Amino acid sequence: MNKRYRVTLTPEERQTLQDLISVGKGAARRLAHARILLKADQSPDGPGWTDEMMAQALEVSIPTIERVRRRFVEEGLAAALDPRRPEKPRLRKLDGRLEAHLIALTCGSPPAGQARWTLQLLADKMVELRYVDSLSSETVRRTLKKTN
Repeated sequence: MNKRYRVTLTPEERQTLQDLISVGKGAARRLAHARILLKADQSPDGPGWTDEMMAQALEVSIPTIERVRRRFVEEGLAAALDPRRPEKPRLRKLDGRLEAHLIALTCGSPPAGQARWTLQLLADKMVELRYVDSLSSETVRRTLKKTN
């Protein structure tokens, strides 16, 4: 089968990957990606394994193998070894002002018939007071936890 992204390692890259694996210490994903690149090497000195052989031997999925090959060809060795970081940061649902309202609400007395505030009650109350359009109890939990 024709591969769109062919891995061809230089002797220096091959040695770097072999050194990384021989040490045996490091993130499991990084070591697995190094093994994928070594087995996928199509150069004359490389084994040039098929995706199916690598998936079975290395116990990774074929899409993972394809992703590592593509990142190596498009972005280089370092990018192929390391996990991708999110390209844009997540926007916070509660800014400082809304966070202050949530904390003030939490410090107040709970609704009638309730012994204490629950995360869901707090989320519902923030929506009821029209501070936000929608709010999950998980967002309330993360905001109140304060050990981010």
